[in-house]
Amino acid sequence: MEKIKILAIVGSLRKDSYNRQLALTAKELIGDRAVFNLLEYQDIPLMNQDIEFPTPEAIKRVREEVKSSDGIWFFTPEYNHFFPGVLKNLIDWLSRPINDKEPQVLAGKPAAISGITPAMAGTSLAQDHLVTLISFLNMNVMNVPRLTIPNAMQQLDRDGKLALTASYPYLEKQANAFLGFVTKQRKE
Repeated sequence: MEKIKILAIVGSLRKDSYNRQLALTAKELIGDRAVFNLLEYQDIPLMNQDIEFPTPEAIKRVREEVKSSDGIWFFTPEYNHFFPGVLKNLIDWLSRPINDKEPQVLAGKPAAISGITPAMAGTSLAQDHLVTLISFLNMNVMNVPRLTIPNAMQQLDRDGKLALTASYPYLEKQANAFLGFVTKQRKE
């Protein structure tokens, strides 16, 4: 059987964002048990029905990456008690039907959610909003375990990079659970 393909979607476009670093740590945890890729989507335009057809090349590319994956793992910060606008824009594009014969690409995909923030409150509100949206789009959300990491500054090394000391076991638990969740759904 072919390896599971996990696509990580990071809700921040900042190249060294804590959530991108968290996704890269998850990739290390997954190791060779699955193919784990990060979706690069800085080039997608703002959703606008005036440019929806013909589909912009960047949208074709991200849709194809989502279609070819077995599971989607979201890594999102929390901005003003919500997930970032860039993530919402991406999901808006992905929620649109490809054409008259092909539906949107998120339906039925297993999904996991993690998030880290410097704030004490963590990312639970952003994650709850994201669950509402992706559930509406018929994604199969793994609600337990979800991972929200507050106080990111306490888990940095001397160079300011994420060391993920206290939260590492929780990320490991979520990675193992998500691999099982995707594998189970893949067999069904």
